[in-house]
Amino acid sequence: MNEQTRNALLAMQRGEITEYHIYNALADREPNLHNAKVLRTIASDELRHYTTLESVTGTAVKPRRFRVQLLALCAWLFGVTFTLRLMEAGESKAQSSYRSLAPEVSEVAHLDTEEEEHEQTLISLYDDERLTYISSVVLGLNDALVELTGAIAGFTLALREPRLIALVSLVTGISAALSMAASEYLSTKEEQDTQKNPIKASVYTGIAYLGAVFLLVLPFLLLTNTALAVIWTLVNALLIIAVFTFYNSVCRNTSFKRSYLEMAAISMGVALVSFLIGIVVRNVLGVDV
Repeated sequence: MNEQTRNALLAMQRGEITEYHIYNALADREPNLHNAKVLRTIASDELRHYTTLESVTGTAVKPRRFRVQLLALCAWLFGVTFTLRLMEAGESKAQSSYRSLAPEVSEVAHLDTEEEEHEQTLISLYDDERLTYISSVVLGLNDALVELTGAIAGFTLALREPRLIALVSLVTGISAALSMAASEYLSTKEEQDTQKNPIKASVYTGIAYLGAVFLLVLPFLLLTNTALAVIWTLVNALLIIAVFTFYNSVCRNTSFKRSYLEMAAISMGVALVSFLIGIVVRNVLGVDV
């Protein structure tokens, strides 16, 4: 066995023991007993793969603790399904690695088939309420980011006082959140062939909207400099877009870059237009607070 092959086997060996710990951590968080049992079975397979590789390399390796903790955190924040989507990519990569090494290392010849089975098993577990209501979350976040970011930009030029901007923005945002939640309830109630519960859909929309409102208004509550506050708000908006777009792209297997740029361009474009409207209101119409 040459050095390159040995290093490849050690890397895969470390990946197997890491995924053993990850799948066990996900099983601990999985409320569905059947799914939890499946995840523990996959974990046992990963441990067996590790043992097989250890017998070939003759070396014990430690798991990537940071990756284990990171994916456990992802499961807590975004759900097990999101984390399984991330894990699926690792299973696909493992299949390719085992296939390439099989001619040289006969002990790993059967492992690519098992990794493929893992991938198919993971796909069958993709069932998360958050995915069912993701369109409701999109509605809440999109409206909050586009409407409130634009409104705050406009208020900044018209009002200039951070606390006053925060007050007006909070009233506007909370009112809009309640309105959007009510609209989502009525819209979902009228839909046919939908798995969504109207009340849950409205709650998801309302919470998403209110969460965005809080993060967008927060800088004006903490800072006394209006310019810094509006910059922080715009940064928060871009971060919210990035986090949610990443979540959606992983769960829906869509392009992160395209979705992020599109949503960011719309939000920032509306903010710019509203900023200009604020200038018009303050200077042309003579409104100055």
